[in-house]
Amino acid sequence: MSEHLSFDAVVIGSGAGGLCAAARLAHAGRRTLLVESRDGVGGRTSSVDEDGFCVNVGAVAIEYGGVLEDTFRTVGAPFDIRVPKPATVFRLSGKTVDITRGGWKMLLDGITKKGAGLLAGMGAARKGDLPGEQLTVADWLNSYTKNKTIHAIFRNLCAAIFAVNSEEMPARAFLTYFMQKGAFRDFGFSPTGTGGLMRGLADVVTQHGGEVWTSSPVEAIHVDDGRVTGVTVRRDGEAVRVAGDVVVSNAGPAATVALTGREHFDDGYLARLDRDLRPTANIVVNLASREPLLDVPGIVTFGITRRLCNLANLTATCPELAPPGWELAVAYGVPRPAVGDFDEDAEIEATLADLRDAIPGFDERARILSIRVMRGDFPAQRSIAGLDLPRETPLPNLWNVGDGVREYANGGVQACAETAALVVERILAPVAA
Repeated sequence: MSEHLSFDAVVIGSGAGGLCAAARLAHAGRRTLLVESRDGVGGRTSSVDEDGFCVNVGAVAIEYGGVLEDTFRTVGAPFDIRVPKPATVFRLSGKTVDITRGGWKMLLDGITKKGAGLLAGMGAARKGDLPGEQLTVADWLNSYTKNKTIHAIFRNLCAAIFAVNSEEMPARAFLTYFMQKGAFRDFGFSPTGTGGLMRGLADVVTQHGGEVWTSSPVEAIHVDDGRVTGVTVRRDGEAVRVAGDVVVSNAGPAATVALTGREHFDDGYLARLDRDLRPTANIVVNLASREPLLDVPGIVTFGITRRLCNLANLTATCPELAPPGWELAVAYGVPRPAVGDFDEDAEIEATLADLRDAIPGFDERARILSIRVMRGDFPAQRSIAGLDLPRETPLPNLWNVGDGVREYANGGVQACAETAALVVERILAPVAA
C-alpha cells in the first residue's frame, strides 16, 4: 500500500450522477476526489471517436430547464446544447407525426377512433388515480384497447425512456412519468457529444482544488465503527489508501455494497437490494450516411417494430459530430426480455431488420459504425424505474447517486443529476445542535 491521502469527499464513478455530485461538492468548497475506473469520464454519458465521428456511448438527449441545467449553471460549467424543432416525432405507417401541440390526444386519435377510454384513464392518472405497483403497462393498456399500433407505441416509449418492454414496466411508474412529471420533455444535443458536455463538470472539480483520477478502479470502501473512513484505489498499478469524510458512489447500489462488504448493511437494506434491483439492457447502433436516413430534426419514435424503439438524427442540429459530408444517427433497440438473459445475436439481427424496414435503402445508404449491447455490469439502466433503492445507506456518510437510486419514476440523465443535487444538499446541510 502506497501513499495515504485525504479529501473532504470521495466520489466513486464519473457517470452523470457522480459528475454532478463531485462538481456541486467542489463548488461548495469541499476538496473532492473523483475516481473513475475507465480511461475517461462520463460513464454512460461519455463519447468516443469512431473513425472521425463523435459517438455517444449511451445517453444522447440532454434535457434543459431542469436540475441538470441548474447543476451546470450553479457550478459555472458551460451548458452548450442545441434544440431540434420539433424535438420529438413519431413514425407511424411510413408517415411522420408531430404531436408538439396536440399531445396524447392527437397521437391516439391518429391511430384509432376508440381512444376515449384510454385518454380518460390517462387523465385519471394525471389527477393521482394510479394503478397498483404490480400491474404492467401492457396489462393496464389491455384494459382499454387491443390496438396493435397503440401497444407498439407504448412499448417503444417504455423502451426509449426506461430501456424495458411494456410487459416489464410498472404502469404506475410509466403513468407517473408521462402524466404527472411531463411527457415529451424539452431536450437538445451537444455539439461536442454528450461526453464533451459532461467533461465540463470534471473541470469544475480540478478548478476548485480537487482531483480527477481516471483508469483508477476502487478496490474497497473502508468502514470503522459504523462509518465509512475512505477507499482503496488502484492507481498506476499501486494500491492507494484515500481517507474521506464522506463517500458518494455512482457505481450503483450493488457494486457499492460489494466494495464495502455486505456485513456492514442491515438485513432490510440487503433484502431490498437483492429483490428490487433489476438491470435492463438495450442495443445501440451508430450509423453514418451521406444523406440523412430519415427527414427528422431530432428523435423519432417508431410504431410497430420487432425491437427498434427510436432513432436520433444528431447532425441535423450538430454537424460537428461527423466529418464533412457525412451524417450521424443513432438507433436504439430493446431486447426481449430487457431484464434477464437473451440471445444477443438474435436481438441485434431483429433490431437491424427493423432499421431495414424503417429506412428505405438502408443497406446501401447506411454505414454501421458500431453496435453496442449495454447489459450486465454496464447496463442501459441499473434498475427498472419504480424499483430504485434509497440514496442513503445504513452507513451515515455513504451515499449512492445515479440510476438505481432515482426519485420515483424519473428517468434519463436528468434523473441522475437530481440524485446528486439531493445527496449534496443533505451532505452540506448544517448539523442540528
